[in-house]
Amino acid sequence: MSADATSVCPGCGIPQDSSAIAENLKTCPGCGYHYRMEPNERMRYLIDPESFREFSANLSSLNPIDLLGYEEKLSEAEAKAQMKDAVITGTCTIEGKPLILGLMSFNFMGGSMGSVVGEKVSRAMLKGAEEKLPVVIYTTSGGARMQEGIFSLLQMAKTSSAAAELDKAGVPFFIVLCDPTTGGVTASFAMLADVTLAEPGALIGFAGPRVIEGTIRQSLPEGFQRAEFQLEKGFVDMIVSRKDQRKIISRLIDLHKEQ
Repeated sequence: MSADATSVCPGCGIPQDSSAIAENLKTCPGCGYHYRMEPNERMRYLIDPESFREFSANLSSLNPIDLLGYEEKLSEAEAKAQMKDAVITGTCTIEGKPLILGLMSFNFMGGSMGSVVGEKVSRAMLKGAEEKLPVVIYTTSGGARMQEGIFSLLQMAKTSSAAAELDKAGVPFFIVLCDPTTGGVTASFAMLADVTLAEPGALIGFAGPRVIEGTIRQSLPEGFQRAEFQLEKGFVDMIVSRKDQRKIISRLIDLHKEQ
């Protein structure tokens, strides 16, 4: 968008100045609607300046089931998202406190979890367990990357196992659920944190409403997959706006320090 452009907010339906949205951490100045955000944008408001040190940076997906056209789709996704895959991991500090941070990108093939995403997330958690560093992961995903077949589904078990190692080591694990977090990511590591935060209005679930209604043959309540409903039902511990995330995560790290 150009600096003087306007766009209609999906939350309130009112045209908003695009520059005002950008300055407000990509949230609507009127209703607080949270637009989707990419990893480089999150780093600017979340972590201490120039503190991020990426690891596992050179991992890239192969084509394990020889799916026609998959390499081309990966190349297109890399160019679009300016990332090698749908997650970036590294060490950083927040208010001077060291941690391991993972940030997912919905721009890279819908944030789908294939072999590389599963490996990078698992390595991040295992590094946290080994170095006794808190792990924070921001999730946004349409689910498992079906272009990799069973190899993508195996990542659910691998990441869940790594989360168990964090728990065994007594290292805190925090998740921030962003819009949308669905499918195999929700069904694995995204629901295994010690504290689960969510951004306002984030879509959180496994399957879509039509699939669920067709399975259980019942109508579903309005907004049942949004963060606010999940908070009410206990799947989410706290809804946190972007302007508060830095201080809340810093506070959580303090509260989970070993005495």
